[in-house]
Amino acid sequence: MAQIPRSSSYGAADSAEEEKGWRFERRYMVALLAFFGFANIYAMRANLSVAIVEMTSGIDQSINGTTVHLPGEFENWTPFVQGAILSSFFYGYILTQIPGGFLAHRYGGKMVYVAGVAGTAVFTLLTPPLAKMGYSMLIFARFMEGLLEGVTYPAMHVVWSNWAPLLEKTKLATFAFSGSYFGTVAAMPISASLGQHFGWPMIFYFFGLAGLAWCYVWWKEVADTPSQDLKISTDELTLLQRDAINTNTYIVPWRMILASKPVWATVIAHFCQNWGFYTMLTNLPRILGDLANYQLEKAGFIAGLPYLAMGLVLIWAGQFSDHLRKERGMTTVRVRKFFCVVGFFGQALTLLAASLTRSPTWLVAWITISMGLGGLTWASFSVNHLDLAPQYAGHLMALSNTIATLPGMLGPLIVGIVVVDYTVAQWNVIFYLTTVIYALGGFMYVRWASGELEPWASDHLPFASELS
Repeated sequence: MAQIPRSSSYGAADSAEEEKGWRFERRYMVALLAFFGFANIYAMRANLSVAIVEMTSGIDQSINGTTVHLPGEFENWTPFVQGAILSSFFYGYILTQIPGGFLAHRYGGKMVYVAGVAGTAVFTLLTPPLAKMGYSMLIFARFMEGLLEGVTYPAMHVVWSNWAPLLEKTKLATFAFSGSYFGTVAAMPISASLGQHFGWPMIFYFFGLAGLAWCYVWWKEVADTPSQDLKISTDELTLLQRDAINTNTYIVPWRMILASKPVWATVIAHFCQNWGFYTMLTNLPRILGDLANYQLEKAGFIAGLPYLAMGLVLIWAGQFSDHLRKERGMTTVRVRKFFCVVGFFGQALTLLAASLTRSPTWLVAWITISMGLGGLTWASFSVNHLDLAPQYAGHLMALSNTIATLPGMLGPLIVGIVVVDYTVAQWNVIFYLTTVIYALGGFMYVRWASGELEPWASDHLPFASELS
């Protein structure tokens, strides 16, 4: 696993720390546990894309040397029904983004984040019995998972507004977010293997229990703010308090937020990136089966490769972004635009190449490269909220992620309508649509993005003044 980034010199505080010898500072512990938190919630989100193939199409098993096909338990679910099940998560997810930002600013990112993960884990454990009651109950379970998980990204932005020094926010935040992709990497082959050997219900039991185990560790080890952490060193506390932002005493200027072009640059980039990501998240095992003739267990393993590439690129891009800003003196906006535009247009070109190839090996290679380049865009727009208005970062992420959830709702339904016979031509329609959306995201970001503090973020109004 990639190493958690350590900061370089921060003056006297770091010099004193170096004299005492190396220590694993508390903000890196927060980053490590946040990494595993996102890994858990994305594993619980992604496992259905593998499980539903087994649930509807069945599996092939070797019995006494003979391969026997075992029919799926829910073979009567049509492609449209499957699309509705896969998209139901996002109907809940979209509802709690903005409430999640308010809750995290008021009650603390630590509590809201763990509540979201714990609730998702509980409904993951309930998925098998609910599914056996009918697809409408499975839709309900996935809706509730989305509803509870929707608070996690806004909550984590509030965590980083307290725990990330000014020149480390990109690498700490992107390291934590990269857990999403490593969790997806793990979920694909583990889900395929569990389903093949123990049946599809075990997929949900395994990841649900893993999520609850993580919640216990997070609650015991993480504090809402550095000043509440009993294990933090004086030097690290001094460093973090120097860059501290008050995140819960100001009126949120929604009118100015909604009129801000830099805010909309991040929102549009987030939407366009999620269109491609969610399309692959919910359909990649099926794509590999239809276009590359991979069986479920092999498809589950291969489907994890693009997310591994994306996670590794995101970690590298986050660290390199802060290196360019701190050591090379590049402006924040230049760094953000460079990574985002290269990522988007690279994704568009490589996905177009995937649509043109007829080789299963090259299909996997182009999809992997395309998804991997998404790490460049995430290292840009996902932390841009902290550049524009750190004290409102949770609210901005909530707005951004609300709109960026729409692809998760619409994408599976569009796939269900377009891809009826699972042919190359039908899947290429989905690839071409995604290519156009990637290009749009890159164009709008380079036009409107900023890396500077917004005027309305430096002229905030305390509640007390508003009420007097």
